[in-house]
Amino acid sequence: MNKQLEESFVKQLEENQNIVHKICRLYTHDQDSHNDLFQEVTIQLWRAFPKFRGDSKFSTWMYRVALNTAITLYRKSKRRVSTQDFESISFKIKAEEYDETVELQLKQMYSAVKKLNDIDKALVFLYLEDKSYKEISETLGITEVNARVKMNRTKEKLRKILNP
Repeated sequence: MNKQLEESFVKQLEENQNIVHKICRLYTHDQDSHNDLFQEVTIQLWRAFPKFRGDSKFSTWMYRVALNTAITLYRKSKRRVSTQDFESISFKIKAEEYDETVELQLKQMYSAVKKLNDIDKALVFLYLEDKSYKEISETLGITEVNARVKMNRTKEKLRKILNP
């Protein structure tokens, strides 16, 4: 690959790498798995980059590649090693007015989302990233109407998980 293409890829990856980190957090349970998935997503993005035509925003394309990589990798992975979930270990900085309510709610939400199937996880992730239903449908390769219907069903699933 030529130098210009490489520089363009690195620049755009650096500007949008938080997308990949968020997806890695959603689909992994420990830092080593997170790092492995991040590396695999980066490799897949690099391999696919020459075919990126710019029909959509780089970030939308990146979401699609990253989510597909995460879903594919973890569906194939049957060799899960039992490890301690890093979210179950709480490292808190002592502060005078520390309110753990928000932190607990976030942990409950992440825990509930992790119980969803892979597609529903992706849907919730994109929704929480304030993506429009049009962007969600483009990223997941479904119709906009289907994205709305799936989102409503997924919200109901989350309600049942959070309020049994």
